[in-house]
Amino acid sequence: MTTAPTPLLVLDVVGLTPALLEHMPRLRSLGRSGSYVPLGTVLPAVTCAAQSTFLTGTMPREHGIVGNGWYFRELGEVLLWRQHNGLVAGDKVWDAARRLYPGYTVANVCWWYAMGADTDFTVTPRPVYYADGRKEPDCYTRPPELHDELHAALGTFPLFRFWGPGADLVSSRWIIDATRHLNRTRRPDLTLCYVPHLDYDLQRFGPKDPRSLAAAADLDAALAPLLDDAEAEGRTVVVLSEYGITGVSRPVDLNRVLRRSGHLEVHTQDGMEYLDPMASRAFAVADHQLAHVYVRRPEDVAGVREVLEKVAGVAEVLDERGKKEHGLDHPRSGELVALAEPDSWFTYYYWLDDARAPDFARLVEIHRKPGYDPAELFLDPLDP
Repeated sequence: MTTAPTPLLVLDVVGLTPALLEHMPRLRSLGRSGSYVPLGTVLPAVTCAAQSTFLTGTMPREHGIVGNGWYFRELGEVLLWRQHNGLVAGDKVWDAARRLYPGYTVANVCWWYAMGADTDFTVTPRPVYYADGRKEPDCYTRPPELHDELHAALGTFPLFRFWGPGADLVSSRWIIDATRHLNRTRRPDLTLCYVPHLDYDLQRFGPKDPRSLAAAADLDAALAPLLDDAEAEGRTVVVLSEYGITGVSRPVDLNRVLRRSGHLEVHTQDGMEYLDPMASRAFAVADHQLAHVYVRRPEDVAGVREVLEKVAGVAEVLDERGKKEHGLDHPRSGELVALAEPDSWFTYYYWLDDARAPDFARLVEIHRKPGYDPAELFLDPLDP
C-alpha cells in the first residue's frame, strides 16, 4: 500500500449513455485514454437509489433507499427528496478509505443525502424558506464558512436553474466551479461532483432530439476546465451515470385507477383534493417508470395486484418474491412494486376532475406532491 492515496474525482454525469458520448469529445477522449466499461444500475434506476448503491456497494434492500422518496408509514406521509444521510444505512466508500488511510478527506458537491454525512466538505441545494412563504435560492455547506466563500466567488447557488422550467447549464457550471474551488483550496482525497445538466433536455425532448444532443456537447465543454484541473493535480477521474433516459409516449395514472377501484381516498379543503394515504386502502408513489404501491391491509394485496396488472402500460407487478429478486425487499418498499412498459411512465395524479386538483399540481413543488412530476420542467417561468 502506498503512503498516500491517489486523489480521486468522481463525476456523476446523470443521464450519460454511450450514444451521448458520441457528442462529448472531451469525455470520450478521457475514456479512450483510460478505460471504458458498461455500468449496470439498480431498481429503481433513479438518483437517490443509484447514488446510495454507488457509495455503499449494496442494494436498496440493504441501504434502504428504495427511490427518490417513499411512504413513511410511521408518519403517514409521502416524502421525497429528503436530505439527511442518516437515511442511508451501511458503510460509505469513505469509511472504507479511512480504515486504510486515517485522515482521508472527502468533498461532496451536490450528491444527494449530503446533510449529516461524515464528509469534510459539503455543498448541497437548500433553499431559504422565509416566514412569509417565500422560497429563495441558497445552499447548505459544511464547514459553514464555505457558504459565504462560495457565494462571494461564484454568486448565489442558482436553485431555480437546478430544477424546474428554468433548469439549464447555469446550475451545472456553478457546481463545476464550486468543485474546482474546493479541489484547489482544500485538496480533498476524494471529490464527489454531481452534474445534472443532461437530465433536463433529455426529459423534456427525449434522447434523440437535437436539443438534447446539443446539451451533451455544451456540458462536455463546461466540464473541460475541471478535467484540466484534475489532470494538473494528478487526480484520477471516474465518470459514471445513474441511468439512461429513453423516449416515452404514454402516461399511466395508477392512482386514478386505484381511486376508481375504491382503494384510494382523498380529503378536500377549499375545493381542492388531497391524497389521504392514512385512510387509503392502496395508493402508488410514482417515480419515473417505477411505483411503490402501498397496501394497508394484507387481504387487499392480491386484489390490488389484479387491478394493476390489467392497466395498459404496466409491464410487471412485483410481489415479495419479485422484490427480493431485484434487491428491493426492504420495509420502506411498497407491498407491491409496479414497473412500466418501456414506452410508459407513471404519474402521481389522483384527482379525477382538473377543477379539483390541488393548487400545487401546476407548480414546482417537489415536497408536497406525493410522487415525482417531470411536468415541472415544462411550466412557464414567466407565469406567476
